[in-house]
Order: sequence, then C-alpha cells, then structure tokens
Amino acid sequence: MNSFKENEAWKEASIFEDKNPRPVKGNGGRRKAPFYKVMDGMPIAVDAFCYGTIPGVTAYFLTHAHSDHYTRLSSTWKSGPIYCSQETANLIIHILSVDKKWVHPIPMDVPTVIPDTGGVSVTLIEANHCPGSCLFLFEGRQTVHAGDSNYKYVSIGSSNLFRYLHCGDFRASPRHVLHPALKGKRIDHVYLDTTYLDPKYTFPPQPLVISACAEVAKRLFGKQKDKEDSFLVIVGTYSIGKERIVKGTNYLYSRDHNIYMTSTAIAHALNTKVFCDTRKASILKCEADAELDELLTLDPLEAIVHLVPLGSVNAEQLQAYADRFKGKYTKVIAFRPTGWTFNPGAGMNQSPTVSSILSRSQQKDFTHADLQPARSSTSALQVFPVPYSEHSSFYELTCFAMSFNWGKMIATVNVGSETSRNKMAKWFQKWQDERKKRGTDTIIDHRHVDYW
Repeated sequence: MNSFKENEAWKEASIFEDKNPRPVKGNGGRRKAPFYKVMDGMPIAVDAFCYGTIPGVTAYFLTHAHSDHYTRLSSTWKSGPIYCSQETANLIIHILSVDKKWVHPIPMDVPTVIPDTGGVSVTLIEANHCPGSCLFLFEGRQTVHAGDSNYKYVSIGSSNLFRYLHCGDFRASPRHVLHPALKGKRIDHVYLDTTYLDPKYTFPPQPLVISACAEVAKRLFGKQKDKEDSFLVIVGTYSIGKERIVKGTNYLYSRDHNIYMTSTAIAHALNTKVFCDTRKASILKCEADAELDELLTLDPLEAIVHLVPLGSVNAEQLQAYADRFKGKYTKVIAFRPTGWTFNPGAGMNQSPTVSSILSRSQQKDFTHADLQPARSSTSALQVFPVPYSEHSSFYELTCFAMSFNWGKMIATVNVGSETSRNKMAKWFQKWQDERKKRGTDTIIDHRHVDYW
C-alpha cells in the first residue's frame, strides 16, 4: 500500500471507528473492521472480535485477555476459530465462557501453520505484558482480499513471502529482537503498541522498579518495633496483570559494581504468602504459574501482602480495607503501579533526536530512593506511586525499532485523530532515517537481556 492509499485507508478507518457510525446499507448493523485489524492479503484478524464475522477472515487471533482486546467476545461467539496462547485460552474460557470448540491454543516460540489461511504460519513470542500475552509473527503469501477495507493488495497470488509482526500490547525488551524467530529477518509490517509513543513517557525499566518496591517494603519492615507495629502491604493490580510486583526473582546487572545481582519481588523479600479474593485467585489459577500458586492463600491473616484492584489504591478505600483487620495490622504500605505515575520533570525536550534519545539519562539506575510516598500519606498509611507499566516506554519503543530490520510501522493505539497519527508517523520516519545511518543490522546495546 503506497502513501496515498495508506492515507485513504486511515480516513476510511476513521469512519469505521466512529463511535456513532451511520448504519451501513446491507451490512446487517455490523461495524466494519478498519484495515489494520486484518493482516494484509491474509485471511487473519487480530483483536477484532467487536466487528463480528469479518468478510474473508478464517482465523481470529487474540493477543491477550484484556477486555479492550476481546470486546464482544462471549459464550455466543461463532464467527470462527480463535488462536492464542494456552494461558489466554484458559482465561477466556474461564472469564467469558467461550465454547472450547472455538479456542485453539498455540505453543510458544515455534512456527505453527494455521488451517484455512493459505499456508500462513505463526510464531508466538512472549509479549512481556500481562500473563498469556504474546506477539504474533505471521509468515506467508498474500492470497486473499479479506476484511472490509476498499483498499486492495497488489501482491495477491504472487510467490512473495511476507512477514508481519503484530505486537498487541507489549513491553519491548532485548529478548524480543534477539528471539530466533525475529533475529536476522526483515519484517514487512510491524503493528505497534503505541500507548506511550511520546518522549515524556520514558519511565524506568520494569525489573529495576520491581526491585525498588521490594527494597522499600523490606526497609520499612526492618524499622518496625517488635510487637508494637505490624505492617500490611497492599499492591494494586489489574484483574489480569501487574502480579510481577509481588512475585518472581530477576537477575539484574549493576553497572556501578560490574556484577550480576539478585533482585527479589515483594513477597519473596518479606518471605510471605500473598492474599487475594476468590475471584482473583480463580483468574490467577488460569495462568498455570506454579510459583505464584505456591504463594497464594485465601486466608487474609496468613499473608502480609494483599492484592487489591488498582483503582482502589487510594487513601479512603485503603483505610476502609485496613479497618477490616483492626488489631492485626497497625500500619499499611500500599503500592500503586502505573506508567501514568511517571513525571519526566521540567524542561523535557519534546522533539529530541533519535541519537540523543539513545544516549540520554535513561541509562541511570532506579532504586528504592526514587520511590517516595504520596503527599496524602501518613505514618500509619503510606501510599507509593510506582512508575511501573506493562507497556513499552518511549525509550524502549525507540530501542526496539532501532534493533531489527522492518519496512513499515502501523500504529494500533491513539489512531483516532489525524493529528495523533501524523505525530506518530514522524517518529516512525525518524527511526527509519537513523537506522539507515547506523545500518539495518545494528542492535542497540543493552544492560541486560530483559531491558535496555
């Protein structure tokens, strides 16, 4: 699709995505799917369940089990087979009661040929987002004009092999560009999670933030007076996601000491079980995570760490929650992990060069000293805003884009206005121009395989 056709396709997509679309004659009331929901020339749709039965589509893919990606998927689904990871399959069957006959889990990391797609194979790659989330690498020929778009593909019927990388939601890391399925290959189209495609969103690496939270909790516990103070740690999570704050061990590289060190999440740092309610526990069981299963308890008095909905991590609701355990806990430490917490500070350059982005202070470490309680905190109730996201930061998106060979980026988030799309397109072009200078086989140096 050339630039003119792509602009026209985006205009068409804007009409399709109008929140109050006019009825389309002969369309049965079904919303039309914008072009970026259907892979070019392939009968494959990704995260497109809200559009019902899409013309020509024979395979529906789900990147992960967050509601904004499975909208309208339910027990009544009958539009075609659904392909996803095993964890995501478990979750949509459990949460949405989708009939198992439609759900086809695919193994991770190995190419799998998808039936009725003209020989297209897909490789699932861990997305570093929520449990079960994955990237899809599609490889195959263009064989069909599927979808609702009026803009057709010029390579239908040719022997050319096309590669499309669909990122869904993801937290980019060196592991992605070093994955055997991607390394050394040219990717024709990258469908990119552009949630934080703005220079002001350059929050610190995920493993460092997890380590900092654990250290804060450990230090505060170390200060408690025997039999006088007893601490409860509350961590806000999504129904699916953010659990890494409490569980797991990471190996981090310290530039200052030139050694590897172990970073432990909160539950391990405090040597405690983790409590959550029965609904959350049933969802976590779908993840088939033996380490997490071992930590969980349904007895709130058996655990120092409690998981609650992220939206309830505010002073009023936390106090009400703590009041349920009067006599058991005298102080509460709460963590509210969200990427929107990050404050870039004054003087942030909104139009930096790619070279300056790659060399600036993102390389500095993030420690417990960088986490400070909110102003509303008291000695008995301390709330820590945590700059933790399971989406890629702007810096990570730049490192990712600069570390492999690709032809075109297609934004999948913040695409509702022409102004927003044009702003993102300028960054795509900047990345392309810098890659040409550096060489398309260049991989940006990283501190650890888990983060740049």
